[in-house]
Amino acid sequence: MKTLSSRVRSYHSTRIVWTTALVALGTLMFLSAAFAQDWPTLPDYKPARQVSGTLRSWGNPHMADLLNLWQQGFSKYHPEIRYEDTLKGTSTAQWGLQCWVADIALMSRPMIPYESFGTYRRSYNFPVEIEVATGSYDVPGKSYAYTIFVHRDNPLTKLTIKQLDGIFSAERVGGWQDGMNWVKEGVARGPEGNIRTWGQLGLTGEWAGKTIIPYGQPSLVTGAYSYFQTRVSGGAGARNEKLREYADQKLLVADLSQDRYGIGYTGMCYKTPQVKAVAIADKDGGPYVEPTKANIASRAYPLYRAPVIYFTIDTKTGDYADPLVDVKVKEFLRYILSRQGQQVVAREGGYLPLTPAVVRAQLEKLENPPTYHFYRKDRRD
Repeated sequence: MKTLSSRVRSYHSTRIVWTTALVALGTLMFLSAAFAQDWPTLPDYKPARQVSGTLRSWGNPHMADLLNLWQQGFSKYHPEIRYEDTLKGTSTAQWGLQCWVADIALMSRPMIPYESFGTYRRSYNFPVEIEVATGSYDVPGKSYAYTIFVHRDNPLTKLTIKQLDGIFSAERVGGWQDGMNWVKEGVARGPEGNIRTWGQLGLTGEWAGKTIIPYGQPSLVTGAYSYFQTRVSGGAGARNEKLREYADQKLLVADLSQDRYGIGYTGMCYKTPQVKAVAIADKDGGPYVEPTKANIASRAYPLYRAPVIYFTIDTKTGDYADPLVDVKVKEFLRYILSRQGQQVVAREGGYLPLTPAVVRAQLEKLENPPTYHFYRKDRRD
């Protein structure tokens, strides 16, 4: 038989457990609301016109489930539309546009300079880029945000983008930005910007003189490394001479887990107990942002990524199309950028819905695609 004191202890223990559980549940619900509350406020999709024919898609197979759900939803408004999907990889997407066998190109990341050559040379206009979701927090293959990991023993807790550049990159004369623009200002720097020891980041004691060992993705992978180059180093290709390159992200983290002086970037989905994530700031002085799901969904975390859809605005003769955007493409993208389209993103579960501000920017681009004033038909040849 339990004594009064034992029953009291049991009561308090049970109460503590339930209180802890409720707090945890409340926190989870709060965080869920934080990154899911925006898309219901988006405008409903209202067709501007009925469309028919076949909408041809090339590109990223990781977007196949999401694309299929979008197509199912779009067909409710446009029952005469048909679809033809060739999803062999992000690296194939632009070829579909260049060879006139695709209407839209699905990519896990923005195109890199050489991918635009085929389209650019025929009319001196780049394919138009529309962001259709925010990349995932921790789902492999879904344009996950890059998390910066260090060994769990490392006292470092935060870094700036400039410091990441100093760690992973090297001196250079410029970098590629916005398609094929070679930019020097703000990108070029000398070796004084290199960060090669932990002491340069303010660590003391045994850490101060230790060499930083960077872990990253191989330059031959056109998707992953090119994004990191663009976001962190202004499109420059110069890299830390000690960079250890890994195509296998699980192996990258496994080796980093055994290296007290290493630092690497990959997805949160590959985290192990032996490594920890650090907060990242866009500018010196912060704010420093943790790589949480809510911060990635809101895009407060600087190293988020985004899947994109491209389309072209020219004809086979090199002239501007009339209308500038194919009506099937325009209606489909309007649906994706509506409340219904972003609800599909939330339901699919891998990617994260866009914020209203990002949706507005993409709709403006869709209504007024960027064109180039130096365009001349006599330059086609």
